[in-house]
Amino acid sequence: MLKTAWKSALVLVCAAALACNSGKAPAEAAMKLAEEAVNSVRGEAEKLVPDDFKSLSDDLNVARDQMTKGDYKAALASAQAIQQKANDVTAKAKAKKDELTKTWANLSATVPGMIDGIKTTVDSLSAMKKLPKGMDAGKLAAAKEGLAAAQTTWGEAQEAFKAGNWSDALAKASAVKDKAVSVMATLGVSSSAGAAPAAAPAK
Repeated sequence: MLKTAWKSALVLVCAAALACNSGKAPAEAAMKLAEEAVNSVRGEAEKLVPDDFKSLSDDLNVARDQMTKGDYKAALASAQAIQQKANDVTAKAKAKKDELTKTWANLSATVPGMIDGIKTTVDSLSAMKKLPKGMDAGKLAAAKEGLAAAQTTWGEAQEAFKAGNWSDALAKASAVKDKAVSVMATLGVSSSAGAAPAAAPAK
């Protein structure tokens, strides 16, 4: 009787082990796909939608913890949800990238012209023997410094954009535009007119 009971218990243990193992394999497969999905969106999503990517990464850590604890059913469900969430994060990252790219295109279409306009006016004023009314050596020197700073920062913005650091690129580009507007005001050049000839020297 005892032997029969022991055999019955052994059968139950084996059945439980088989059930456990049968749930482990699909959970492991789903976890692999989930990790691949997260890694595939990491590059752009981490920069473009950091909060969404962090949430996705946190979900992956939860699923890994479930696997470690042997809760394969929960890990499977979590891994499958992560795969779908990764698709959603990808879509958000793409939308954000499109938005930033459009903003960058607008800045690229205006900022270089503003810088060229400032340079044209500064060069013209620098060539004069006598500065026109309303302009003095101090203002011209400040404009030259502003021009140099704008040229340097615009170059940094371009490099940042090429490297995929879109937020940094746009921040720098916007700063350049603001600086250019300020310098153009000092020179008496309309920010909407772009390059403008320097005023004639006072007689």
